[in-house]
Amino acid sequence: MRRKRMYRIQVAVLCLVIVFVFGMALNVAGQNKSDTKEAVEDMVVPMGIIVIKPDPSVEPKRAPVEFNHAKHFTYDCRTCHHKWEGNTKISNCTTSNCHDLLKAPKKPTRYLAYTKDGIKYYKYAYHKNCIGCHKEIKVKQKNMEMLSKTPEKEKKVVPTSCSECHPKE
Repeated sequence: MRRKRMYRIQVAVLCLVIVFVFGMALNVAGQNKSDTKEAVEDMVVPMGIIVIKPDPSVEPKRAPVEFNHAKHFTYDCRTCHHKWEGNTKISNCTTSNCHDLLKAPKKPTRYLAYTKDGIKYYKYAYHKNCIGCHKEIKVKQKNMEMLSKTPEKEKKVVPTSCSECHPKE
């Protein structure tokens, strides 16, 4: 009898936590209705997979990337959406006059090192941000492993090679 009651309480608490988490997640990225404190009223965060692919006018060389947005919720939104000020709807980088070059201006001098003009090319921007961040995570994990502080279950698998993000079609 007591076990049944504890089980019901645990299920009820779990349901409340789920409702709270999803309620908070669905209220994160939004639309600017005014310049007042209530500027961000209808916030929406894409859940699940976002397919990242080039503009339709660009011939893709690799498969599109299936980006799991939910796996990145532990990071500040501005890590990727660097021009977002927190009170407007987030725009796609390729349409916001941010990384809207559809043709590479020139090859980088070294891997992930782009010029001020080069970083406006959408592909360079994605690669620098995604691969750069994932490489930093791998270095931190390696350092933690050397200190034997990362439990096996907490290790993150972060892709850094072409085929890990762009699967063969």
